[in-house]
Amino acid sequence: MMVEQLILCALIFFGGVTAAARTAPPGIVLDDETMIDYELEVATALDQLELRCGRFFELKDIDWKKVRKDFEKRAKSIESDGELSATLLELLARAKDGHAAVVPLHEGASLPWPDGYWQEKVGPGFFLCRIGKGVYIKNSWSGSAELGIEPGMQVLKIDGVAAPKWLDARREMCAERNSFSTEAQADFYACHWGLAEPAGTRWKLELKGVDKQKSKRTVTFEKAGVVADGPAFPPQPLEWDGRSLGFGFTQAGWGYIHMRRIKNTVLDELDQALGKMRDAPGLILDFRGNSGGGVDHDAFESRFIPAGREMPRMARPPLAGAGPHGYGGPVIVIVDATVRSAGETVAGMFKEDGRAYMIGESPTAGMSAQKETIELPSGKYGLYVAVGSNRISFNGGRGIEGIGVPPNEIVQYDPQDLNAGRDTLIMRAEALLAEYPQREVRYDPEEYEWVPGE
Repeated sequence: MMVEQLILCALIFFGGVTAAARTAPPGIVLDDETMIDYELEVATALDQLELRCGRFFELKDIDWKKVRKDFEKRAKSIESDGELSATLLELLARAKDGHAAVVPLHEGASLPWPDGYWQEKVGPGFFLCRIGKGVYIKNSWSGSAELGIEPGMQVLKIDGVAAPKWLDARREMCAERNSFSTEAQADFYACHWGLAEPAGTRWKLELKGVDKQKSKRTVTFEKAGVVADGPAFPPQPLEWDGRSLGFGFTQAGWGYIHMRRIKNTVLDELDQALGKMRDAPGLILDFRGNSGGGVDHDAFESRFIPAGREMPRMARPPLAGAGPHGYGGPVIVIVDATVRSAGETVAGMFKEDGRAYMIGESPTAGMSAQKETIELPSGKYGLYVAVGSNRISFNGGRGIEGIGVPPNEIVQYDPQDLNAGRDTLIMRAEALLAEYPQREVRYDPEEYEWVPGE
């Protein structure tokens, strides 16, 4: 869930202000014969968010007194249901909760939004990444590729603004309406989904290639997608027999699984993939771009323990191997802040339980929590919010929400690799598998008498 859910709610439930809303006195609207006191709705939202989510405020550096003051003032000027929807959504953004959403409480009901509040948007045909203090083209396609905008190019300016400063401002703009559990999640959002603009938008870019040559390009937004794919350049070809994962081998012969989603068929898909990679001397589990879902977390991890064996864990009971093709070899997990919800819980288990070594550009998104729906007085609006962190044993007892799962090792892209169509993090994973960092990983394949192919 997260920001996509907010946008989906807006698109599905979009509607205009009712006739009653247009004729009733400001502050109270008759909508479907229900009187809504806008100030009461906002005041209740503020109180309930503090009561149910306040445990996260210090962790997420939220000044709730300031938030309360700002939104109590704003509530006085609300004049329509649409403005109330927008106010509640932007209030949730201040709560810094990647799962947060404004939802209707009655089946089939619609939430109104101000005219023009949501616009259909498309992407520029590239994604960005930060390398050191600079901003770079991570990958490009469509019209941008045709313009000669290449992966690995440094973006010096966008519309005359220095790229790092522009990206910082973009992140803050995105956070006005979208709720992010961590700064890393907000930053990675800005580099991918957050680049979207209405079709026809034009950006002027100043670029520097890996050959140090500078150039200028003007990008026109057409129909390019904005959903983060995950790895910049995954091994090819990958086999996709379902919706959750693609699998194959790197050129060096290491097994590779891109865990793109976690659908209800993920265990069956994983069993099939592991059955075809039994001979792999080591395995890369790449969670980048994982949009979450749901799965029995122990059942997933148990596929990476040989049949008939148990793996001891620090904070939980031992885990027995399961599945028809339990994989017992060395594993490297790759993450970044596009890894969300159940994706980061599952990925994090491998590190926390000592089963695998984790690398990434950043921690995961930090939006893995138990959720509740807060009902507001009108009985029409609900606020879907995180109220408790998942995996409280992670991060020294602080859990995942608002923190994420930090990798064992931070690895950034290399511009030369990007320009050559190579994924730096996958290359680093291969190097680690060749000389497995056993001191940082408690699991030792030799102790489990694991032999490739058996």
